[in-house]
Amino acid sequence: MRTVFGIDVSKASSEVAILVNGERVHGYTMPNDIIGFSHLLKDLKTVSNPEIIFEATGVYSRRLQAFLEENSYDYTRLNPLEAKKQLDGLRVRKTDKIDAEKLASSQFVLNRMPTYVQEKVYQNLHDLSRFYQNLTEDIVRTKNRLHKVLQVAFPEIENLLSTPTGEQYWNLVSIFPTNHWVLELSEVELKETIRQSTSKRISENRVGNLAEKLVGLAKQSYSAISKTSPMIEEVKYNAQELIRLTNRREQVLEQLIELAKPLPEYEILLSIPGIAETTATSVIGELGDIRRFKSANQINAFIGIDLKHYESGDFLGQEHITKRGNPYARKILYKCIHNIASASHTNPCHIADFYEKRKRQSQTTSTKPHTIASIHRLIRTMYYLIMHNKLYDYTLAQSH
Repeated sequence: MRTVFGIDVSKASSEVAILVNGERVHGYTMPNDIIGFSHLLKDLKTVSNPEIIFEATGVYSRRLQAFLEENSYDYTRLNPLEAKKQLDGLRVRKTDKIDAEKLASSQFVLNRMPTYVQEKVYQNLHDLSRFYQNLTEDIVRTKNRLHKVLQVAFPEIENLLSTPTGEQYWNLVSIFPTNHWVLELSEVELKETIRQSTSKRISENRVGNLAEKLVGLAKQSYSAISKTSPMIEEVKYNAQELIRLTNRREQVLEQLIELAKPLPEYEILLSIPGIAETTATSVIGELGDIRRFKSANQINAFIGIDLKHYESGDFLGQEHITKRGNPYARKILYKCIHNIASASHTNPCHIADFYEKRKRQSQTTSTKPHTIASIHRLIRTMYYLIMHNKLYDYTLAQSH
């Protein structure tokens, strides 16, 4: 006797459909809380080897997943696109109740395998990786805001250092939001302010050069606002917020590295030229336990770089990647290829060789197709090394 629980998860509640040998015997709505999960647990305990099917709905299905793992129940978690393809032909109308029942009834036909449950460390790495990515997005957004208000207040200060970024630069912007603050200080006061703007030791010669340059920029500037303008506070806020965000992101990176270090794939990924600690931890965080994939092609589909093919009669459409997978992983690996190419001058890599060869042979100026093709090769390399627990060797990679 087979008993299948089909669960359609929503934000606050879930629809449960219980089918025995293909026939519906019970169904109900449960809240996604301890009361609802206790009700579900009671029903699960009444049968042996229940099969549990639900669709991944982002953060909403995380609580159900955690509850099932805590109580040692196997489950099948469906990708939303996979679920849509499997169920669209089975339903005439779409409601939560119907979806729950169709999830369960389709299991008797499709006999899906239970989802591979990763170790907790991979989920923690995934959550930290997303936190790191969100902080990076916040930093970019705040940098743009600071640049915008500085164009009104003191645009010349962006030329003070080689790049308008970093703790010292943001501290100086916070202290000197307009040129008025610079010109009101004596040379001694200005040098002391610059000296105090960074926690790192700075030479007197460097302090003098910065003071001289800052005065020159201040005299050159024509601010569109007065010393009492509300925009002054906005300049200070954005500069201080950038310091806070970058410090927090650094702490998150340290946590990521600490979590990832004991994993064997961490050292394997670092052995690939061009992959540093940040990239290695981000790749593990987004891809999780790579051993759960049956082939490198499954990873391609997971991140959405598998090709979409369209052919009808004599017409053959241009192939494009599906972009249906993990966009964060796709972005990380995209940047990774360019890092590998940049590092190849001192650390040769067969992936960089492939990338450069494709560029030379190409008739187009865009590097995107070569990058996507190189990501395919990088994924195959990572998959092979991790599955066989080997470090990267350029000499061996060339021969394959």
